[in-house]
Amino acid sequence: MTWDSKDILRFTAAALVAASTLCAASAPADAASERTLFVSVQATAKAPIGWIDFCNQQPGECAATPVEARDVVLSSKAWKDLVRVNKWVNDTIKPMTDQDHWGVVEKWSYPDDGYGDCEDYVLLKRRMLVEAGWPRQALLITVVRDKRGDGHAVLTVKTDKVEFVLDNQAEDIMLWTETGYRFVKRQSQEDPNVWVSLGDPRPTTATASAAR
Repeated sequence: MTWDSKDILRFTAAALVAASTLCAASAPADAASERTLFVSVQATAKAPIGWIDFCNQQPGECAATPVEARDVVLSSKAWKDLVRVNKWVNDTIKPMTDQDHWGVVEKWSYPDDGYGDCEDYVLLKRRMLVEAGWPRQALLITVVRDKRGDGHAVLTVKTDKVEFVLDNQAEDIMLWTETGYRFVKRQSQEDPNVWVSLGDPRPTTATASAAR
């Protein structure tokens, strides 16, 4: 998917129009738009066991001092970065379950040998974007339930306009509202080792351990 600056503006404008339409019949426009463009963040949640084990194995990757939340300005360059990283990782890494890969049910790791499951795709995309100069606060590992109700992991990218999702199961970058997923929890913008629940009241017992 290759977009130029005009495409980005059209995309953002369409998202804003959709949000305004959804809110017209009820809540104040700005509040409803905020809920549509940005997923609702709620109480602190328990970190996934995969993240905890990853940090125990690679403490340097998780060492972080709490900082102020920061979104990325949605520019033509930012969009090109997203498209480039998302496409390269999705095209290069081959899917393999943790059981087949490591002989365990759940293991988060960088797919440096070319194989991995959903969390590993996310970790690599996050690392590549940070290396490209993106703020860590805008790149949030996120646990969702997919369309079958299984646990899955994606990368949420917070921009100043909308929230995008980078997903190894989808070729294109999507708005979070377009994924068809139920959003369970994700990293806090202020501290990657703090996780927060997201605005879906239904049961969320699944973990991100399913093979992707």
